[in-house]
Amino acid sequence: MKTTMKALLSLLIASAMSLTAQGHELLVGSYTDSLYRYRFSDGHIEAQPLQVVATSNASWLTLSASQVYAVNEQASGRVSAFSLDPQHGLRALNQVGSDGAEPTHSSLSHDGRFLFVANYGGSNAEGGNLAVLPVLADGRLGEPVQQARHAASKVDAGRQATPHVHSMVSSPDGRYVFASDLGADQVFAYRYDGNKPKPLDFFGSVALPPGSGPRHLLFSADGRHAWLTLEMRGAVAVFDYQDGRLTLRDTVSLTDSRDPGARAAGALHASADGRFLYASNRGTANELVVFAIDPVDGGLKTVQRRSVEGDHPREFALDPAQDFVLVANQKSAEIVVIRRDRDSGRLGEVVQRFHQVAPSDLKFID
Repeated sequence: MKTTMKALLSLLIASAMSLTAQGHELLVGSYTDSLYRYRFSDGHIEAQPLQVVATSNASWLTLSASQVYAVNEQASGRVSAFSLDPQHGLRALNQVGSDGAEPTHSSLSHDGRFLFVANYGGSNAEGGNLAVLPVLADGRLGEPVQQARHAASKVDAGRQATPHVHSMVSSPDGRYVFASDLGADQVFAYRYDGNKPKPLDFFGSVALPPGSGPRHLLFSADGRHAWLTLEMRGAVAVFDYQDGRLTLRDTVSLTDSRDPGARAAGALHASADGRFLYASNRGTANELVVFAIDPVDGGLKTVQRRSVEGDHPREFALDPAQDFVLVANQKSAEIVVIRRDRDSGRLGEVVQRFHQVAPSDLKFID
């Protein structure tokens, strides 16, 4: 009996070591004609991709347990659906129109029945809009069932003459969906009911500082707070949240520079333990800013500003072990892997510079 238990324990340990050695798999969206799947282990992306899938300008990726949805950011917006098999292989399912121009973001409803798409619409004379696409039983996407367009603030004559929806994010309980509109200087809240043919009903909005350009929204793990990058101000807004209502409490700058070109906030992500928030600032800054999160009120305290050692950090991701941050430097054609200290949240040395043309999104496969 003891021999059997020892053999079983040895098998389990060997299996765990094998999984660790295999690392994790990483999907990379890009402004190219392909979507890439790589293996990531020991702080490095392996040179040879596991798979390359044809799809144009896959600027944002949304994953479920068995599907991947890629927005195709182009003048006539499209969204592509792929199945994800147990070995993480991708297979094209279908592609549909996004009912708008240049989609830049998407997310799934909590019940998985709809995909919410943010059409930025930078080249569209009417600007951007949000669209709702049904997810069919086999994971394919149906044609859009709902669309909404907001009124632009027109504070910045060049960038806010029309609305530009930049992200669509559900509340932690899935009852509300929030559309951050850079062109309107507002975040719009919609009540969600998956049993309705058109599942979103307008609920209200929160105004941001004029000309600030809201971009991406993220809720805290406990659902009581939220943070939002203000692209044009180069800042992060801090909110209290309850029952579909965001209450603006503070804005925290990403830069001390007086150069207007240093204000270009992009992505934001929190560490898995909820202690640190990371935000990218592009333009002439090209930094990741590390914040400590107040566990009581969700407030932010700057810990570090770290160069991304590249140009235009459009997106980034923390690896599953939380030991590294991978940065998609779009304009310098690299994914830069930076070591991370889990206790302090601080970012250390660069451990890899991986050549990748125009990377735009990074998602680890669970």
